[in-house]
Amino acid sequence: MSKTTIHCPSCGHGWQVWQNPLPTVDIIIETASGIVLIKRKNPPPGWALPGGFVDYGESLEQAAVREAQEETGLTVKLRRQFHTYSDPRRDPRRHTISTVFIAEAVGGTLQAGDDAARAAIFPRNQLPELAFDHHRIIADYFGRLL
Repeated sequence: MSKTTIHCPSCGHGWQVWQNPLPTVDIIIETASGIVLIKRKNPPPGWALPGGFVDYGESLEQAAVREAQEETGLTVKLRRQFHTYSDPRRDPRRHTISTVFIAEAVGGTLQAGDDAARAAIFPRNQLPELAFDHHRIIADYFGRLL
């Protein structure tokens, strides 16, 4: 665990603040043509699986459904939890732990929203440059399908 000491600017009292990894979710949305990816609006640049931070009071499953809707316009049904990725270097901004879900679209229209500049479906053999460790997640996913 990592901790930092911060001090009150008025009285100088110090206390320790623990720095813990942040929980996130990523969603592999399967379609007949491939998987849904979003092009990120914000750094780090690139295409990515839809996903994001888990809100306080929210389950991982609720976060996955919400993030899919916000970023892709799709209502999804989670089929199963796939894997959890925890390499401290997976996100250049901070240490995150991502639980990945496999889902299918059950409603909505594919359109970019929230943190996504674009949303599109990519077949396995035409994947774009990916952000974070999403190349590894997608390789693991397609590897398990074989």
